Amino acid sequence: MDHASPQDDTPSDLPLQGIRVVEMTHMVMGPTCGMILGDLGAEVIKVEPPGGDRTRTLLGAGSGFFRTFNRNKKSIALDLASPAGIEAMHRLIETADVFVENFKPGRMASMGLDYTTLKQRNPGLIYVSHKGFLQGPYEKRLALDEVVQMMAGLAYMTGPVGRPLRAGSSVNDIMGGMFGALGVIAALFQRTRSHRGREVQSALFENCVLLSAQHMQQYAVTGQAAAPMPERISAWGIYDIFELAGGEQMFIAATGDAQWRTLCDIIGRADLRADPRLGSNNDRVLARDWLIPELRGTLQHFDATTLARVFEEKSVPFAPITRPEQLFDDPHLLASGGLGRQELEDGTDTPVPLLPISLDGTRLQPRMPIARIGQHTAEVLRELGYAESQINELLPTRHPA
Repeated sequence: MDHASPQDDTPSDLPLQGIRVVEMTHMVMGPTCGMILGDLGAEVIKVEPPGGDRTRTLLGAGSGFFRTFNRNKKSIALDLASPAGIEAMHRLIETADVFVENFKPGRMASMGLDYTTLKQRNPGLIYVSHKGFLQGPYEKRLALDEVVQMMAGLAYMTGPVGRPLRAGSSVNDIMGGMFGALGVIAALFQRTRSHRGREVQSALFENCVLLSAQHMQQYAVTGQAAAPMPERISAWGIYDIFELAGGEQMFIAATGDAQWRTLCDIIGRADLRADPRLGSNNDRVLARDWLIPELRGTLQHFDATTLARVFEEKSVPFAPITRPEQLFDDPHLLASGGLGRQELEDGTDTPVPLLPISLDGTRLQPRMPIARIGQHTAEVLRELGYAESQINELLPTRHPA
């Protein structure tokens, strides 16, 4: 289906141009799926309740959710508790290629918006659900990113023994949305041959189990349970955070013999380079108890900026310890176009990280402001054939078309 309109500013060479996505989501997981599809060129229509997606007004750690994961989307507001609102939703989905949702199990069926119902009206529909768990004993449980991190081993592996610690970002929500989008793209490709839609499911728990898979296989290979990251036996001799002059911190690695020799040359430790006890990576792993303190004592006298320049020139892996707010000024992101300008609902704008891919060297940009609640309701309903009088009845509050 090609739904591009004369007002659509989607570049014609984006991969999903002409694909219509209807999205009924909140929080992070479902919106991430819609954002990816929108960035790739799909027309994404987000359906919100009359008062708007509650994610818009979250405070604290959730205050950045809506603007981060809802770019390149239109917004329509429908009261799905009313028969007229449900009928408008059905008519909209009949025009869609993809429907995206991430509500608790049973919610869609209670409104007649489940896949079994909708495919009768639109056999080519790709229906993607984002859930806590795929089908099985846990499928009716409610889940959060933190819940599945505890259940699937990620929190155990992140914190020290006895102190499971969640990752510092919504990793499973974001990856779950990404896998939902991957399933959509695969189903759209298959539809070109089958002319039929598919039901796609993506789930937080199974996503997190994939993140723990390497540790599961470590046990399968060695018979030894993987230790949490702070307690692990490192596979590499040098793979640590060091404190430099002035209290600056830097992660430094030397995973191969050439990197080790280069590191020794840079920091003036020819004695360590020549030490027969440190000839191979495995030798250095076994010597970590005395080697790492030796390196700490030497590195504390080095300037971070100078050391970073030399490490980059000599191909020694390193990284400064960066806080999220510092990324707005990251020279690589600024020079490479990794930050786009996103216009917000109030007309201001903000830098935002773009999808970490490029197509023919071009990054996928925000193409429209973050939509106001119901901003596109009248426009979309007119396209569906509604008369102005019907539109006025469906609009709790008149929004500019």
